[in-house]
Amino acid sequence: MEESIISHALTVLICATGWVFWCVLIGFVGNRLPLRMLDHDTLLTKPRPWGESTRNYQRYLAIRQWKGWLPDAGHTFPGGLRKKSLVCRNSLALQRLLAETRRAELVHLAIWPFWIVTVLWMPPLGVILNLCFATAFNLPCLWVQRFNRLRLLKRLQDLPTTQPACSRIHRSECGPRLQ
Repeated sequence: MEESIISHALTVLICATGWVFWCVLIGFVGNRLPLRMLDHDTLLTKPRPWGESTRNYQRYLAIRQWKGWLPDAGHTFPGGLRKKSLVCRNSLALQRLLAETRRAELVHLAIWPFWIVTVLWMPPLGVILNLCFATAFNLPCLWVQRFNRLRLLKRLQDLPTTQPACSRIHRSECGPRLQ
């Protein structure tokens, strides 16, 4: 009985350690992706043809009500960018934020498959629990990145062609706040 408890505890510890290691590794690699790889949509990040819109994200997922509860790990590694740190909303700042939504989406897409590796040491129920965890942890983050990217694309289209330079000191120069 006691050996069984120790065995289960060790299995859970290995699993938790594996998740932490994988998330840190993928986050580190994602943080190192050059901006030129993130300045355009790819097959993984482009808007979907089935009517993906900010309106639908809000209508079916009520995304604005809960997206603020999700953590922002963009600043975890040196050189990373915390999304809320962007004060200015000029074209350059919005393009950078657009790239960061792609980075975050790619990171969460790469984190998700780790549950498959748990087949090596977990019983079937444990694997299913890891699948549920991976989905519950990553899917909301993916939705938020896609929602934000659609909003940013719309905002960029609506920007005037000439904009004043933006300083991080004077928020008033940067136009309306993107919420």
